[in-house]
Amino acid sequence: MSTVYSPNSGSRRSLPPRPVDVELTASGNLDRSLARAFLSAARPTKRRDLRTYTYVSYRRDMGTTREDQALEIVREMGIVRPLDFEARGVPRGVLYRLVRKGLVVRQSRGIYVASQHPYSAQHTLAQVAKRVPAGVFCLLTALRFHELTTQNPAEVWLALPEKARKTRLDYPRLRVARFSGAALTEGIETHQIENVRVRVYSAAKTVADCFKYRNKIGIDVAVEALRDYGRQRRGGATDLARFAHICRVSRVMQPYLDAMA
Repeated sequence: MSTVYSPNSGSRRSLPPRPVDVELTASGNLDRSLARAFLSAARPTKRRDLRTYTYVSYRRDMGTTREDQALEIVREMGIVRPLDFEARGVPRGVLYRLVRKGLVVRQSRGIYVASQHPYSAQHTLAQVAKRVPAGVFCLLTALRFHELTTQNPAEVWLALPEKARKTRLDYPRLRVARFSGAALTEGIETHQIENVRVRVYSAAKTVADCFKYRNKIGIDVAVEALRDYGRQRRGGATDLARFAHICRVSRVMQPYLDAMA
């Protein structure tokens, strides 16, 4: 019980105890009738010049609920960014708390996974696709994805529009190829890797791209990819001719196709 001085009477009056904490139910809802009773009690009543207030404070432990929600988002999406949490109404601070507790691991700038995340052989592709969703995996990286080469590139090859801004990553290293027109938009396949949407050019499109960029990757790599494509995908000559026309390398590829026939 506390007291307050009333200037009119010159005496001290007793005030009611400090605010009452009202615990919410497990679902976070307060009984309506009980809420109305407390809210009506919270209205000020004037007695002479002394105002007496009854305060009602609501307390809810949201930490555990928000953290559980954030963990569910991480498990559902596989690889997440802080923007994914904000889109679902979860503050970034909850993600950072999970990192401090060891439940979530920061892999690189803006990339997070659960501590028990099931990694796959293409985890690097999923990581890059999460950071650069507009990119399409191409050339040596696409060849490796379709198992059309023995090369194991140290860099990730990514196709971007000519005027698109290159994203800087801590890991892995990116090798950007600039595509435009139909060469950029045609032949894109969509795959799911660790619950992440990954875009990669088809095998036929990739072989044609290798001949188009033969000065960067080497003509021997392009010929090897063409031979592997012919062995693994019989009957795919129509797609190969279509993409060779799109990439404007039909004349370049024709002697190699004749030699393989």
